[in-house]
Amino acid sequence: MTNDPSNLIVLPGPHRRYNALTDDWLLVSAARTSRPWLGRQEAPPAADLPAYDPSCYLCPGNTRAQGTVQNPRYESTFVFTNDFAALQPDSPVGSINQGLLRAESEHGTCRVICFSPRHDLSLSRMEPDQVRTVVDLWADQTAELGERFDWVQVFENRGQAMGASNPHPHGQIWAGDALPREALREDAAQRRYFEANGRSLLIDYAKQEIGGPRELASDDDWLVLVPFWAAWPFETMIVARRPFRCLPDLDDRSRDSLADRLKDLLRGYDGLFEAPFPYSMGWHQAPFDGVDRPYWQLHAHFYPPLLRETVRKFMVGYELLSEPQRDITAEEAAARLRTAMMAAKSLGPPPVAVELHSQNPD
Repeated sequence: MTNDPSNLIVLPGPHRRYNALTDDWLLVSAARTSRPWLGRQEAPPAADLPAYDPSCYLCPGNTRAQGTVQNPRYESTFVFTNDFAALQPDSPVGSINQGLLRAESEHGTCRVICFSPRHDLSLSRMEPDQVRTVVDLWADQTAELGERFDWVQVFENRGQAMGASNPHPHGQIWAGDALPREALREDAAQRRYFEANGRSLLIDYAKQEIGGPRELASDDDWLVLVPFWAAWPFETMIVARRPFRCLPDLDDRSRDSLADRLKDLLRGYDGLFEAPFPYSMGWHQAPFDGVDRPYWQLHAHFYPPLLRETVRKFMVGYELLSEPQRDITAEEAAARLRTAMMAAKSLGPPPVAVELHSQNPD
């Protein structure tokens, strides 16, 4: 635990906070949570999914969405190239450079990762060894794709509110030749800090946040927290506390502890409004372009959209035209998430039915 008083300072009124990882600012306006809401209400997500859905194009043995390929009867995880991939390895090569008009071709690939054969088993409801299997798969896929592409983006969209097209537990990996916008911003900020201080920005940040009001959980390998500069209402980060640059670098101990930290966080999310919680999450790891980056620190971002149980935070108007704005402080969000995580632990793991039917049981 730290006694650094900077961890306890909270400005009472509207204020701006600096995001050291991306070198930009956001507006915090905590009093807006009391305003009336007559806008769109999010439909509660389905809580009772079947273990197997014959109409699901990700369940074992079923035909995929494009109508011709049948999934194998996988019993653990399953990876395949996205049938509607946004990046293609054989795209035509070309570029445009006409003054302010610039474009260049992009090569890559997109893969889908099914976390489990069970249609109803999200990461938050898996056993730690099953989550560890997903962590290993993220690392293995990253290592393979990093041999061919400069940027490997591991991510998951969970829930209709975050655009998930299928409730079957799955994530994606996109890999491409170019470093995208967020990678460039985080790379530049981490590099500048390292050149000025000789230390990792995120390791120093983790040391400052340990024991503070935004910490959610920690061990020797990981810190889970609501970042000081969080823009989304219940945004969180998982930061490696040892100098890991990418997922394949993780040793057995850190992979086991990561599985535990993921389960704790995601069960807390589900307990926050007592319903499956939507989010987009993803890992930011050092690029694979052959450049040595001793300053880069492995971390994951979680961006959940909900402000209340059925009310989402919209990034519109001021947010699109000026800068991000949040409606509750990071400290309040962390306090509510810690309570939900503690309650989830005290209740024990949620029950999971054991039967799993297949489309063709033979």
